[in-house]
Amino acid sequence: MQHFFVTPSQVEGERIYIEGSDVNHMKNVLRMRPGEAVAISDGDNLKYRCVVEGYEEGRAVLAIQQRMPVDTELPCRIILFQGLPKQDKMELIVQKAVELGASQVVPVATRRSVVKLDEKKAAKKLQRWQQIAESAAKQAGRGYIPQVSSVLSYQEALEKAGELDVLLIPYELAEGMEEARKVVASIAQGQSVGIFIGPEGGFEKEEVDAAIRQGAKAITLGRRILRTETAGLAILSILMFRLEG
Repeated sequence: MQHFFVTPSQVEGERIYIEGSDVNHMKNVLRMRPGEAVAISDGDNLKYRCVVEGYEEGRAVLAIQQRMPVDTELPCRIILFQGLPKQDKMELIVQKAVELGASQVVPVATRRSVVKLDEKKAAKKLQRWQQIAESAAKQAGRGYIPQVSSVLSYQEALEKAGELDVLLIPYELAEGMEEARKVVASIAQGQSVGIFIGPEGGFEKEEVDAAIRQGAKAITLGRRILRTETAGLAILSILMFRLEG
């Protein structure tokens, strides 16, 4: 079943009105006809099962058949602070992080980040990453579209992370799997969690020390060295399994 997002203002009584580019996608790409089923999320903890009723000037009209609370969100708000990787790896990271339940992805310029984005390139990349987040949210049946923030410096990222309850920084020099298990097991439903992942080459020790001073726990993800595009998804998978239900 196709899945679309609306705002609560687009829900009027027993009808939902789809607007913007989604109308063309429904009508001319997917060729959805009256009577076809559609899943809708309103970004405000409600999802709907609808059928296409028809098309008006510039919008699609859906008839609501069923209202349900959203049950696809994790009980913790998880923000992935991702060191900027090379090439198009960020696209994969955003896609999979959204599928695994991340509430936000924050690209971070660290000391070992090879990629340097000027303002124009950063805006274009951000637009692309947000489109990928929306597509992944639709595919995963998320209740809302997670945000991909603008690129932050490492210090800006630490300041933002200071608002969260739990900070984790997987680090290849961290030791003690038992301690890592205890840290993950201590995370409670309702807490906010930040995960810091380094770029290719990892974090410099000074960056790890700065995160620890901010309250982060340095943990190991095992004896194997994981690529930057793997490490964040590994810890997100662990947290999803730990917190789900």
